[in-house]
Amino acid sequence: MIRSVDLRDYMLPNPVVVLANDNLFQAVDIIVKERISGVCVVDDKHILVGVLSEMDCLRAILGGIYNAAASAGLVSEYMTGLVISCDIRADLVSVAEDMLKHGHRRRPVVDQGRLVGQITCRQLLRVISDFS
Repeated sequence: MIRSVDLRDYMLPNPVVVLANDNLFQAVDIIVKERISGVCVVDDKHILVGVLSEMDCLRAILGGIYNAAASAGLVSEYMTGLVISCDIRADLVSVAEDMLKHGHRRRPVVDQGRLVGQITCRQLLRVISDFS
């Protein structure tokens, strides 16, 4: 059985972010260039306000095409605002169990609301590898 470890040792300390008032196409460009399936959305103080996934972007772009819109709009119009995050002091095993329960591949890590990292399934597999 894997013992509990400090979340800080395994989280990604600088997740890719976009601002809520960024143009959606800017966010799409970042997602494609970084080869990631989504980004954390923060405000100007780096407070986590949402997440934007590839599916959110695709839904927005296809909706714009269907409605003949000239522009897709802002990230804030399409992001998921109800985000499950975890505190920097959370127990890694508990976070992993909750991610599994909710079917999440990644979890933003916050310290007093401010985004400080992200834990992903890849990092969780690294924990297992380190202890095997």
